[in-house]
Amino acid sequence: MSDSGFHMDGHTLGCFAYSLCKSGKWREALALIEREEFLPDTVLYTKMIAGLCEASLFDEAMEFLDRMRSNSCIPNVVTYNVLLSGCLRKRQLGRCKRIINMMIPEGCYPGHQIFVSLVHAFCNLRDYSYAYKLLKKMVKCGYRPGYVVYNVLLGGLCGNEELPGPDVLELAENTYNEMVDAGVVLNKVNVANFARCLCGAGKFEKAHCIIREMMSKGFIPDCSTYSKVISFLCDASKVDKAFTLFEEMKSNGVVPDVYTYTILIDSFCKAGLIEQACRWFDEMVRDGCAPNVVTYTALIHAHLKAKKLSRANQLFESMLSEGCSPNVVTYTALIDGHCKAGEIEKACQIYSKMRGNASLTDIDMYFRVSENDLTEPNVFTYGALIDGLCKAHKVREARELLDAMSVAGCEPNQIVYDALIDGFCKVGKLDEAQEVFAKMSESGYSPNVYTYSSLLDRLFKDKRLDLALKVLTKMLENSCVPNVVTYTEMIDGLCKVGKNDEAYRLLVMMEEKGCHPNVVTYTAIIDGLGKAGRINKCFELFEQMRSKGCAPNFVTYGVLINHCCAAGLLDDAYKLLDEMKLTYWPRHVAGYRKVIEGFNRDFIISLGLLDDMGASNSVPLVSVYNVLIDNFVKAGRLEVALDLHEEIRSSLVSLAGYKTVYASLIESLSLAGKVDKAFELYADLIKQGGVPKLSTFVDLIRGLVKVHKWDEVLQLSDSLCQMNIVLVKDEGTAVKG
Repeated sequence: MSDSGFHMDGHTLGCFAYSLCKSGKWREALALIEREEFLPDTVLYTKMIAGLCEASLFDEAMEFLDRMRSNSCIPNVVTYNVLLSGCLRKRQLGRCKRIINMMIPEGCYPGHQIFVSLVHAFCNLRDYSYAYKLLKKMVKCGYRPGYVVYNVLLGGLCGNEELPGPDVLELAENTYNEMVDAGVVLNKVNVANFARCLCGAGKFEKAHCIIREMMSKGFIPDCSTYSKVISFLCDASKVDKAFTLFEEMKSNGVVPDVYTYTILIDSFCKAGLIEQACRWFDEMVRDGCAPNVVTYTALIHAHLKAKKLSRANQLFESMLSEGCSPNVVTYTALIDGHCKAGEIEKACQIYSKMRGNASLTDIDMYFRVSENDLTEPNVFTYGALIDGLCKAHKVREARELLDAMSVAGCEPNQIVYDALIDGFCKVGKLDEAQEVFAKMSESGYSPNVYTYSSLLDRLFKDKRLDLALKVLTKMLENSCVPNVVTYTEMIDGLCKVGKNDEAYRLLVMMEEKGCHPNVVTYTAIIDGLGKAGRINKCFELFEQMRSKGCAPNFVTYGVLINHCCAAGLLDDAYKLLDEMKLTYWPRHVAGYRKVIEGFNRDFIISLGLLDDMGASNSVPLVSVYNVLIDNFVKAGRLEVALDLHEEIRSSLVSLAGYKTVYASLIESLSLAGKVDKAFELYADLIKQGGVPKLSTFVDLIRGLVKVHKWDEVLQLSDSLCQMNIVLVKDEGTAVKG
């Protein structure tokens, strides 16, 4: 152009250079400037940079910025803002940081709208700390961040579904505090999200203050905002605070929706406050808010857990009559609840109806389920039913259900396999248990401590010690560490077959592996050693357990007292009784039941303790006293036996389980010539409603003969002939006198 003698002015040259750069011909633009021998100024460079940004040639744009500086042409705020805007459009946020770091020290600041866009962009990138720094720089530059900027930042900090970490939450709190100081008000969405985040971090009071602050500025939180905060309060078991907020919500004229009511109902159900949950449910219905499937399911599950099956069934029927279709969770809860209550047949009926078996008229009458309400069971449904069937010893049906489950395309999980293995083991079908074990392994599930415990328990019961030890070895090879229950089952099993030394070695190994024996473990091995007559070893273990902080309970004392009596160590047995009374005496049946938790049922039965539970309402230790009294009587130590009798007799409400002691004492007293005391016991027995054995009268007559009280002998014999009473013979049959 200079050849023709025509020269462009700066504006025309800038526009032409911009067009060339925009189309990517930045080299031609540069050559044009040099050919025109025009000294580029800030305007010209800015236009060229703008064109390069339009063409997304950011490396070249930054190169022109450097060329501009080298030509002593100082970029101005327009230059930087043009470059920032271009980088922002293409999300070149790394370059944005570099540009800002260059421009602010030079006294150039992004425009207000660019600041807002930058904050938003870095929030979308989840670079919240830099977004907050931009906000601070914005204030430092003299801009007043308004409603939009603060809400953009706080929305970014708290707007995600997942809860923010502590650093992000701290930024959110700082942002909120600065908003309040600046007189800016949060929008409703951000209030809800910010309050939700605060609740998630346990800052419930702060969340409540946020809502109150919002109200003081003329905004009434909507139902969604209240519901979110109520939900987090309930999740944190702050049900009382949730209730207070709910009442405040209604007082502010905000109508709760089904979500709000369901949150409260579910939380009260989980807290065991079923009656309160039912009151919410009734209020919900009265207010015209229709419960949904989640509401009904929460209440049904709570009633099932509380073993209120009839009420759960009524709720289910009501649910169906209101046109609310149950889902798989509802059905699973019902099946699981009926299984746990032992109502396996009903659980099976519910399952069959769920699968669409229309022939079950009984369940139709019971639940009135329509065909539209049918749904497919999931792994939890099958698991609940299989577990229930196994516990009811219906293992064949449970195995068939496992096959049906696989056919339906529902893959069994570890829990299902474990339940079935345990079920087969419990009924003694070890081969079938091993088949399921193999199937479980083929499906990719590794046996756990529960799986191995079921197998080991069965093997010890069947006295398959060789196989039990192989299973234990396999368990250890698979890095499946036995727990205290597994070790205790093995120790008890070894003791029951007389392998006490092996049981003791296992006890030692158990401790070496870092698994501490509990009271059940020690009691089992003490019982095994006692039956083998190794009473000294019993006492050694008894002292060992106490020295290691494992307190013996009354079952342990009962076992040791029994074995002391069998070994003739009556004084030691008596001392143990005194010690037990001072420390481990259960005061009532509830305490007694708690003490025997963890003990094998067969083991407790062998001690005669389960009979005591039904027989006594106060002191469930009759069996211990029976053993002691009987042994002291046999040893001829009647005074001690009578003292023990008076002690236990004064504690009993009922003579159930204790009447045999009377006969033994009366016999011994009569033979010892202490007839008066024998008759006192006889009178007490009659007074308490006891029925004497025929042998008891014979013993009394022998006693009278022994002390030559012939008149009394004749009177008692005559009264026996005249009395129309039922006497109990020794073998338990009844005869009339």
